[in-house]
This record gives sequence, C-alpha cells and structure tokens, in this order.
Amino acid sequence: MTLSAETPADRLVLEAVGVALSALPASARIAVAFSGGVDSSVLLDATARVAGASRCVALHVHHGLSAHADEWLAHCEAFARQRGVEFSAQRVEVPREAGVSVEAAARDARYRALDAMCATHGVHTLWLAQHADDQAETVLLQLLRGAGLAGLAAMAPEYLPAGTAALRVRPLLHLLRAQLEQYAGARELHWIDDESNADTRYARNALRHEVTPALAIHFPGFRDALARTAAHAASAQRLLDELARIDLDAAVSDEGRALSHDALLALDDDRALNLLRYWMRTLGFVAASTARLVDALRQLREVGAAGEGHSLRIDHAGQALRSYRGLVYWEAGDSSEPADETALSTREVSELAWQGEVIWRLPQWRGTFMFVDADANLDGGASANASGDGNGGAAGNAASDDPNTLPISVLRRALLSARSRSGGERMRTGAAPGAPRRTLKNLFQERGIPAWKRDVPLLYVGDELLFVPLLGVNRAALPEQVAAAEARIRIIWREDWLVA
Repeated sequence: MTLSAETPADRLVLEAVGVALSALPASARIAVAFSGGVDSSVLLDATARVAGASRCVALHVHHGLSAHADEWLAHCEAFARQRGVEFSAQRVEVPREAGVSVEAAARDARYRALDAMCATHGVHTLWLAQHADDQAETVLLQLLRGAGLAGLAAMAPEYLPAGTAALRVRPLLHLLRAQLEQYAGARELHWIDDESNADTRYARNALRHEVTPALAIHFPGFRDALARTAAHAASAQRLLDELARIDLDAAVSDEGRALSHDALLALDDDRALNLLRYWMRTLGFVAASTARLVDALRQLREVGAAGEGHSLRIDHAGQALRSYRGLVYWEAGDSSEPADETALSTREVSELAWQGEVIWRLPQWRGTFMFVDADANLDGGASANASGDGNGGAAGNAASDDPNTLPISVLRRALLSARSRSGGERMRTGAAPGAPRRTLKNLFQERGIPAWKRDVPLLYVGDELLFVPLLGVNRAALPEQVAAAEARIRIIWREDWLVA
C-alpha cells in the first residue's frame, strides 16, 4: 500500500511499520497490544494505514488498577472501531504477592492475557509499541539493579517466548517518544494519559521524569549508546546460551528434568552458574539472583553426589533444588513442605466406573491407564516398563506373580477411582500375607524414584488403595484365594511425554 507522508515523523513511523510488515506473509493478520496510550495509539493507527484495517486486531487488557479503567476500555474500543479494526478485550486480576511489585505483576498478567487473546483469534504476530526511550530506560534500570547480560540485552526487536505461539515484534523500537508524539499530533489522535505514569515512586517513572532529561542535556546521544549496549549484551548472551546448550546436552538426564551432579560440578564456577541459569529458563522458572545460585553451587560442591546430598534443599520461587542419588533436580514446593514428599497439587478426584474399558486418559496427570489381558504380549515387554514396576518388568514370571496384574473380579468389587497423593498412604508389595505395609514415600525412595516422578494418580477400588504407578498392585487389596481359571488384568501406567 502506497501512502503519502505529511511530516518527517509520519514518514518515519510508516516506514518502520512497513519494514515490520514486509517480514510477514501477505495474508498474515497482526495483533496490536493496545493500551490507549500515545505509543500504542500511534502503532495501531499506522498499522491500519499500512497493512489495512482488515488485517489488524486491537487487543486491550483491563487491569482494573485505575478508577478510569472502564473509561479506557470504552475509549480503546471506539478508537479501533473508527478505523475499522476488530477489537478484543480481556479483564484480568493483578495478584498482590509479597516481594513482587505491582508493575511486574501487572506486566505478567497483561502478557498472559495478550497471548490468550492471540490464540483465540488465531493470530501469530503480536506487535508492541515500545520505542527507543523505553529501551534506554530498561537498560538503565537493569544496570542499576546489577543485572547480568540477559538483563542488559533489554528488549529484543522480536522474540518468541517459550510456551506461546505469537511472535512478539516491536516495530517502533528505534524511534523516539518525541517522534511518536509528533505523529500523533499531526494525525490529531486522541489518547489516554494514565495518571500512574506521573508517579515517581515507580522506578521507571523516576528515570523518565528526573534522570533522562538531565542525561539528554549532558549526553545527547545517550539513547543510541544504550541501544548499542543492549545489542552487544544480547550478542554476548547468545554466545553464553550456545555454551550452556552444549553443557546441558552433556549433563541432562530424564527428559531435561534433572542434571548429572558429577557433570555439573566438573564445570568451573562461571560455566556451572551459566548452565544453571539456562536450565532454569528451559524449565520456565523465574530467574534466581546470582547470590542464590552461588550459594546453591557452593552447597552442591560441599555435599557431593552420593546419598549425603539427599539433605540439600534450596528454595526459590515455589521450587526447591534437590540433590539425590547423583542427580540434581527441582521439585515443586516451598520451605513449609516436607523435603522428601512430592508437592501435591489440588486436583478433583477423577473416577472411573469400570466398564471393561481398555484405555483411560487422565489429562490432569498427563498420562493414561491401560487395562489389558495379563497374557497379552505388548511389544516384547514394553508394558512392564511402561508401568514402572521398578524391577524391570515381569517377563518370565507367571501372571499371578506380576506386581502389575490382579484378578479381574477385584476391579468389579467397587467403584474404581484415581486420586492424588495426600501423604501417609501405605501398601504391601510382598506376596506373603503377613508382609508389612510400607509408606509410598519409603518405597519410592528405596527404588530410587526421583521426587518429580512421584506425583502419580493412585488407583483405588472403593476406599482401598489398589495400584500405584511405578510400584505396582497393593497386595493387601487382593483376595487370599483366587480361582485358578479366573482371568487376570495387567494395569499399565504410561506417561504422555509428548504433551507440552
């Protein structure tokens, strides 16, 4: 689309949007994060002019933090409709958590809502209106916070966050706030002035109103210099990430959920810390401070890789770093929870009225129960491995001795249900009637099953524990006498590894 630019600012904004648009397929739709402020108003107006209104959708997040939030929502919808642009909004509640600023909590809630709306509309490109002044402020904030290279890299021109489908793009990142304001004035745009932007109790506002004006007087090119700093930091961080990927490939165990203790500690401190930071990002965890990671590495070196490392516990953002039997891993939980128990999520009980079904999917646990004939040969013993009986399966044993099989009549004795662990459950794995019942915690530990694998559904018949994945059938739930001719069922638990 050819447009006439009436002012230098008009030309710069339209060119920036045109460059970003040229990277997209001709039919691709564009979502614009639209708060109603001057920056996003300029971006939405220019995008509708260059790409055409039919290719745009304006996404607004209603935080409810301001008394004017409803007015802003109405303004944004009217602004979009005037340009023929589809409009969508979502209300969010900003959590007030100890140790988390309102700014950070609102930002996280906003991006979650934007990603959800992109998915709803089937849009894979989300345009954000940050500009060169925002970038300079971000670099200064990160410098003052003592951030590492990842922080100094500030805002990337485009990036795809893990777990999302919409690429985030910042077409205006090289333009100044003043240039956007000139565009808005020439186009006679109306925008929202958020009263919180003047509150210098917020660090970014203090920089914007009290620091950067002084820098502009004494160092007129400071924005460009800080932008170059961000680019250099981003380049250096990419190299560190490449190194971390090499180290992770050498140390990773169990689908990325654990690291080899020996492989991690074979690295020098700088390289080990780099690996820990990268590994935490791949797991989607909040970044930890350097002080906390240094302390974690010190403790890992002190405890060693053998059993004595089992007592290691370092809490961070709802997770606990553990060392057990040569592996270093994270388990959910905080310091108020027992160190050796799986952190239990709150799940509703899923129930199955046994009708002879072969497959029972349990998305809550990302896995599937299978009920098959005990004599069936499933891929040369794969069933035993999938069930995780801890003894390499039942190949070569009679079905009645298989810890994963039981008479079919037991399944019909009462309602079958799957339940979360609540702690303290016991079962008998020994075949002898007088064998003791032992806690699941002790059985898991004895078989060396890591904590993150212990959050499995427990199968109950009525109110009696019947089957535990990775451990097998509770022998105490079986009748003492079973007809030799009675059919037997093998229970198999398979994790859905491909579920994201």
